[in-house]
Amino acid sequence: MGEVNSSTVPGRIPAGSLSPQLDGKEGYVLGWVHEVRDLGHLIFVVLRDGTGLCQVSIKVADTPEEVVRRVRGITNESVVKVWGRVTREPKARAGVEFKGREVEVISRTERTVPYDVTGKVDAKLDTRLDHRILDLRRPENRAIFLIGDTVLSACRSFLRERGFIEVRTPRIIATATEGGAALFEVNYFDRRAYLAQSPQLYKEELVTVFERVFEIGPFFRAEESNTTVHINEFTSIDIEAAFADYNEVMEVLEKLMVHVYQRVIDERGRELSLLNLNIRVPQLPFMRVTYDEALEYLREVGMEKRWGEDLSVRDMRALTSKYDGFYFITDFPTVTKPFYIKPRDGKPEVSESFDLVHGWLELASGGSRISERSLLERRIVDSGLNPASFQHHLDIYDYGMPPHAGWGLGYERLLMIITNRMNVREATLFPRDRTRLTP
Repeated sequence: MGEVNSSTVPGRIPAGSLSPQLDGKEGYVLGWVHEVRDLGHLIFVVLRDGTGLCQVSIKVADTPEEVVRRVRGITNESVVKVWGRVTREPKARAGVEFKGREVEVISRTERTVPYDVTGKVDAKLDTRLDHRILDLRRPENRAIFLIGDTVLSACRSFLRERGFIEVRTPRIIATATEGGAALFEVNYFDRRAYLAQSPQLYKEELVTVFERVFEIGPFFRAEESNTTVHINEFTSIDIEAAFADYNEVMEVLEKLMVHVYQRVIDERGRELSLLNLNIRVPQLPFMRVTYDEALEYLREVGMEKRWGEDLSVRDMRALTSKYDGFYFITDFPTVTKPFYIKPRDGKPEVSESFDLVHGWLELASGGSRISERSLLERRIVDSGLNPASFQHHLDIYDYGMPPHAGWGLGYERLLMIITNRMNVREATLFPRDRTRLTP
């Protein structure tokens, strides 16, 4: 596997690389003890490294007594180095095992492991998260984030190939990016500051320099939501493009999803198999459903909703009976969207906006942006915000702001969908929510 270079270490045989084709190869395996099974005359050690698992067999009668004692004293999750030979064994996993003759215990686990890394004993999610590093050592859980690595790599390659420049914007800001109260306040020397909700205003300004930008990074929302799809620190994949409207960036987004799925299928077959997943590349183009059409369907199924109200989770779940997989909901009422989203020309109550949805879950949100200063100021006021708080951003509009559009995509939610997890925390290395600040 590309993420581990142990195959280049002289003499080392990666655990996940063992195959009948290596029959007779001498060397050593190095990693963590996943499980030990002592049959008396034969001891099996399942060893785990960055490439996978392998079975090490120790034949008691043919092994020095001191080595046998050492093996029988090994505890799960200890780090060991085993010298021996790869041997064909039809009864073993993958038809091969590693016959060990010498064992070195590099780091012995001295405490009882509080979480069963083998997965034979079920554990609640909170227990797993309390012992997250041990939880991540379980091959199935580790596989989620190997898939996630490919997702991020695929996003970067796709966007760069289309002329987007990767940028980094501040996480400590002086004013709310999108308005509202869902902000974490921080003491910044002698001033009040906030943790950024998104890179929105910065990426809009940067299109006047680079035309096309993207950013992948952590952002923060102080929302009280305590659900299976909300966390307070999350990774956002954002783009912004000059001389584009919401239809054009929707096309970029749907093509990105196809690219990501194809890369995951091409590169992560082992991990998909480990998770018992059979994912398919989504078909283009994604369906586009207007807000009005969504409301009409909700009324057909007996769910009355006033025009201008945002769509709730209950509404989205109802829509899955008609719309499934990936689809866009477009043309939301302007009042439901942030102040920087462009109202439609000639019909200002409707915005040039969209959400990307999978089933009932919103994955991304975007739209055309306002490129006229006077209109942006009016929208700021209409949103109950103070234009003075956005003075620096507004001033940029006096120096040539092109028409532009963009979106923000939730990485953890996307990974949750791809890996078929039921809780976004399972697709987050170290989740942060209302109740969890450690580990």
